[in-house]
Amino acid sequence: MKLEYTISDDAAGQRLDKFLRRRLAEMPLSHLYKMVRTKKVRVNGARADIAQLLQPGDVVVVHGAREANPDAAPAAPRPREPSAVRQDFGILNEDEHILVCDKPAGLAIHPGSGITSDTLVDQVRAYLARQGLAVPEGEFKPSPAHRLDRETSGVVVVAKTRQAMVRLTEMFTGGEPRKTYLALAKGRFQRGRGTVDLLLAEHQQTQASKRQRGVNLQEAVTHWTKLSGGVDATLLELTIETGRTHQIRRHLAAIGHPIVGDAKYGDFPFNRRARSAWGAKRMFLHSSRLALSHPITGKRLAFDAPLPRDLAEVLPRAGVAWPPTSAHPGEG
Repeated sequence: MKLEYTISDDAAGQRLDKFLRRRLAEMPLSHLYKMVRTKKVRVNGARADIAQLLQPGDVVVVHGAREANPDAAPAAPRPREPSAVRQDFGILNEDEHILVCDKPAGLAIHPGSGITSDTLVDQVRAYLARQGLAVPEGEFKPSPAHRLDRETSGVVVVAKTRQAMVRLTEMFTGGEPRKTYLALAKGRFQRGRGTVDLLLAEHQQTQASKRQRGVNLQEAVTHWTKLSGGVDATLLELTIETGRTHQIRRHLAAIGHPIVGDAKYGDFPFNRRARSAWGAKRMFLHSSRLALSHPITGKRLAFDAPLPRDLAEVLPRAGVAWPPTSAHPGEG
């Protein structure tokens, strides 16, 4: 059997072995390398090199791929039709390279343990397929470029192309984007603004690592600004310099002002009272703004996700003014 692939702009720039591993995932790596050595893989009719970088328009031909692995596992079940996948997220912005989503609370970003319903990844890919942008098998599949807790609503940037994902990954790893959150915290804040500079234990450090080198403490910095206050709760705007797991939730809990409705780090009796008196049915944490440079053009962008109705309705019941006088006092 002969397999033939024409390299798209999005697939270009990859090494040949990485490109083939995505398309021949059932084939042992050693056999794939052997096929290249024995000239069963050719690029533009010429002998291929396993490490060569593919260019747009290159034609890759693989001879005898099926016979190479007769014991391959059966094909995976066919994915659901895009029309059968719902869309719970809003769209804040979209172009050729990125899709900026307004994620609702309760929608997980990625599949994982205990997640049985559709995720943002599922919904985004189905949405794009419905627009006629289905991704060929083995090509880069649109994916979120950063994390947001399942219980947190707000802005999420999805990379639609490989080039965008590479650059966005560099930007988020380097802490370049400015993330702004809104949170309703327990208690009253006397000052108008402040900073929590508190080391946090690595969230996913293994027990073996803890035994060998102790708890790994990581730098974490959170800045907060008081937007509006009530007797029992305060609305805060927060920005983070670091992106530790559950950073805002853990920092506010550490200074005695946990987020209203936080089922992991919160004040549980207080949460029950807030649910009963204010209708606070979920954690009050919302990613309200994301400012960053476009991964391809470099243009400076800022995306705002409005406070969801279920959170906005909590504020007057908690005696907290909404909207505050300035939604983003630190932004110019």
